[in-house]
Amino acid sequence: MLSHAHSLAVRMLRVALLTLTLLALTPAAHAAEKKSFKIAWSIYVGWMPWDYAAESGILKKWADKYGISIQLTQINDYVESINQYTAGAFDGCVMTNMDMLTIPSAGGVDSTALIIGDFSNGNDGVVLKGKGKTLANIKGLPVNLVELSVSHYLLARALETAGMQERDIKVVNTSDADIVGAYAAADTKATVTWKPQLSEILAAKDAQLVFDSSKIPGEIIDLMVVNTATLKENPKLAKALVGAWYETLKLMAAKDPKALAHMAKASGTDLAGFNSQLATTKMFWTPAEAHTFATSPTVIKTMDLVRKFSFDHGLLGEGAPSADAVGIEFPGGKTLGNVKSVKMRFDASYMKMASDGAL
Repeated sequence: MLSHAHSLAVRMLRVALLTLTLLALTPAAHAAEKKSFKIAWSIYVGWMPWDYAAESGILKKWADKYGISIQLTQINDYVESINQYTAGAFDGCVMTNMDMLTIPSAGGVDSTALIIGDFSNGNDGVVLKGKGKTLANIKGLPVNLVELSVSHYLLARALETAGMQERDIKVVNTSDADIVGAYAAADTKATVTWKPQLSEILAAKDAQLVFDSSKIPGEIIDLMVVNTATLKENPKLAKALVGAWYETLKLMAAKDPKALAHMAKASGTDLAGFNSQLATTKMFWTPAEAHTFATSPTVIKTMDLVRKFSFDHGLLGEGAPSADAVGIEFPGGKTLGNVKSVKMRFDASYMKMASDGAL
């Protein structure tokens, strides 16, 4: 899955906020409607459909339908893509629910989850060194992971299920690029990471998977996020993105060989490797499925867990007095947190339009 270390997140968040301040001080004409949009994405199994939509012409077809243009840009550094979105360089960006809350929304950028694409259903896991071990054996061990990332969140949730707390282990902050190499070190006892790194680690003879994201279904959610003001002024952007997304997913669901082969290659693996990642990803293949999930109590329950974890770990900002600091709005008008400062929104209306064939 995806992540950000605390020092990087805080540093980049300050840069983003400074950029936003400078932009706010710059005189500019704010047209109610615009024709050209920029969307950022990064490689992950659940986001590969965006690449195929762009390369195949599906995205352009839908943009043309609404008389707009959409430029899709791949950013190799996932956190950097979110920071650039937060700073206003992009109109939309793919990210997880936790990262949406802790970077743009906590940074004051009102953002909307336009599409719920999937949730991790085994893509993230806790691994102990030693066959036959269980989660209970993690007590007292150093655990290598990307600190303050979804891996950290997964570990916290895993410990809860075993009657433990974070003080029962020691977090060893390790970058996602170094996590596989770190596992091979003699002093490494436990690791938390996501695929494809998780797959590499599990290939080791002594690796024992003791907990994974399938045990907390629906909590690590992958989204297409757009700037709320841009969305309100330009609903055509939303319609084009949603239309292109579900046309591409329809090809995937039908196991279109050309589409799947392209996504596998673009993500740096083969078809078998890509399919193994899909197997542990709960894709919402149809807009009806996504809409049902988006309007379910599950999302509210999940975001309550995520915001509390984020506050406890200082991810809602130095001045945040409580987990209520950032208001979160859900379909139907339900909210969590400060209703006077709603900066994170889940909008199911465009997924409903797609489901109704009304795009």
